Amino acid sequence: MIYLRSFLFQLFFWLWSIAWAVGMILTYPLPRGANTWSLSTWAKGLIWALRWLADVRVEVRGEQYRPTGPALLAPKHQSMFDVFSQFALLPDACFVMKKELLMVPLFGWHGLKAGMIVVDRAGHSAALKKLVRDAVERMKDARQVVIFPEGTRGAVGQPGDYKPGIAALYRELEMPVTPLALNCGSHWNKGFLIKPGTIVFEYLEPIPAGLKRGEFMRELQTRVDGATKALEDAGL
Repeated sequence: MIYLRSFLFQLFFWLWSIAWAVGMILTYPLPRGANTWSLSTWAKGLIWALRWLADVRVEVRGEQYRPTGPALLAPKHQSMFDVFSQFALLPDACFVMKKELLMVPLFGWHGLKAGMIVVDRAGHSAALKKLVRDAVERMKDARQVVIFPEGTRGAVGQPGDYKPGIAALYRELEMPVTPLALNCGSHWNKGFLIKPGTIVFEYLEPIPAGLKRGEFMRELQTRVDGATKALEDAGL
């Protein structure tokens, strides 16, 4: 049954995503709000499909910490679902994405239209400065800037290798960071199979602004990895 459910979801995922990717071309001449609505509707459709085709429920914890205005979020990264889910769960998510993704047909174009923050990982200090400048601009529109501290997807149970981008944003923006623990990888990591159960997104208490870099990074990793491990150990 798990193979059939996985096949049905994967089929829906690609057909639904391609249809929306093509249809969203119509939003290019429109205000960005049309793009935001489209991304949210696309993501909600995938959450629906996970529930009814793959028997995977989505649960949100820490509602009191889920941002509704300008915010900086640092989630664990285990799956593609970490990304598209936030379009459905946040009012106006803005992701930090690597430059290479701009080369993906349609996806890259939609990212530019959505005002995502594009980073050249080979740019080092210049890339960090651009990251901060772009984040400051996005905050003016009351967006939720989402940056994966690990930079790329990791295996379930693997401690994070946290990169300097989040520390630069934390220092320069002088605002709290909302950690986000999740267990997406326990259900859908990089392969074909989707494991039934419950995916949990747990928004954690924000880390206050003003900590020194080392203290902030230790606190962030302790909170995110600790809460993520607890979700994984619960075997939901």
